[in-house]
Amino acid sequence: MLAAPWTAAMIAIFAWWFFTGAILLIVRKSDKGAAVAHGRSVFLTIPLMALGFAGLMVSGEATVANIYIAFLSVLLIWGWIELAFLAGVVTGPEKRACPPGLSGTDRFVRAFQTLAYHEYLLLLALLAIVAITAGTENTVGLWTYVILFTARISAKLNLFFGVPRINTEFVPQPLQHLKSYFRQGNISAAFPVGVTFLSITAACFAERLIAAETSAQMVGFALLTAMAALAALEHWLMVIPLPDAKLWRWMLPAPNTTKGKPHEL
Repeated sequence: MLAAPWTAAMIAIFAWWFFTGAILLIVRKSDKGAAVAHGRSVFLTIPLMALGFAGLMVSGEATVANIYIAFLSVLLIWGWIELAFLAGVVTGPEKRACPPGLSGTDRFVRAFQTLAYHEYLLLLALLAIVAITAGTENTVGLWTYVILFTARISAKLNLFFGVPRINTEFVPQPLQHLKSYFRQGNISAAFPVGVTFLSITAACFAERLIAAETSAQMVGFALLTAMAALAALEHWLMVIPLPDAKLWRWMLPAPNTTKGKPHEL
């Protein structure tokens, strides 16, 4: 059953939903806790990130089991880095809101400084994954990370340059200043470039899925197709008015409103 491509696609969708929800849950609970709660949650989950790298190291052979291990291992690595960012532990040297009237290159440079350390950590993890998977048969983990990495950069650029819909409901307390760098309005050139690239990526993996000759190949390309399609969908949700936040809102505790008002968009 696990060797069926439709099963793999459903697992990818569930993993996307579950890992996102788990990270949001940890961050929301930390928002309601003590001042050290965010840092503690990041520290206590370091073993999960280490488990992700260990999983990549032992899953070099292209078997169905190893395909799933590599895929889930990368999600553990990615999830920890995202948690570290949302917790405000790994962000950037700039912690202040964007000054009114700042525009152009100055605004872009200041926005990058708010998350520079996070970008460097993402790049460092990518280089580590490339080194671990070099010369191995199983590259599903590498391509999964590349999809997530590319989609995240595109999403950040779109939030900076402008999109019609920006969901700030889940922005945690340590990152409230980032809202001032978002721009809600008409789409820019970043949107068609990003969504087209991700859509083509999904189509390419789908083509490889159709041409797959082994169960491992079918599972791997089904996982990658689903992840690329989900990345493209996340971009469209910045344009199409759908209540996507409901996917996770029901499982999260109420936000803490006693730590100060968020910055206005």
